[in-house]
Amino acid sequence: MQPKTLEFCIFMEYMSQEGWDKLVNELKHLESVELPACKDAISEARDKGDLSENFEYHAAKREQGRLLGRISFLQKVLENARVIDTDLLGKDCVGLLSRVEMTNLSNNAKMTYTIASPHEANLREGKISIKSPIAQALLNKKVGDVVEVRVPAGMVKLRIESITL
Repeated sequence: MQPKTLEFCIFMEYMSQEGWDKLVNELKHLESVELPACKDAISEARDKGDLSENFEYHAAKREQGRLLGRISFLQKVLENARVIDTDLLGKDCVGLLSRVEMTNLSNNAKMTYTIASPHEANLREGKISIKSPIAQALLNKKVGDVVEVRVPAGMVKLRIESITL
């Protein structure tokens, strides 16, 4: 009988330079501004005496745990991330970082989304995760193709009008 071993599955995430820079800046801010401020708050609360009933101390320790968790998460994401060279991407079919204009065939509504990494997805900015159902249905499709996608509201038919980077 073989001993059990832990297997770690590392997933490489591809992202834009803009997304990479945003995560790096967030990490630097957390490490250089928020974490030191949190440590100061813990120190201040500790100086107030009895820690068993010191709400400020426990709140600061919880915040420190949250910050350390976020820092660890960002470090792992950046460690496994690769920035995509947009010059190497094809422009004739939908892929990561493609900006896709499409028409909902049931109501003729036009919509435009950019296919982004899960860490860059932001619906307000028109960026949807490559792992979303709509993006999955659009991948490798070309202008003029019609795709059917199951969304929470039901099935939707979308026609691709244009693809840009």
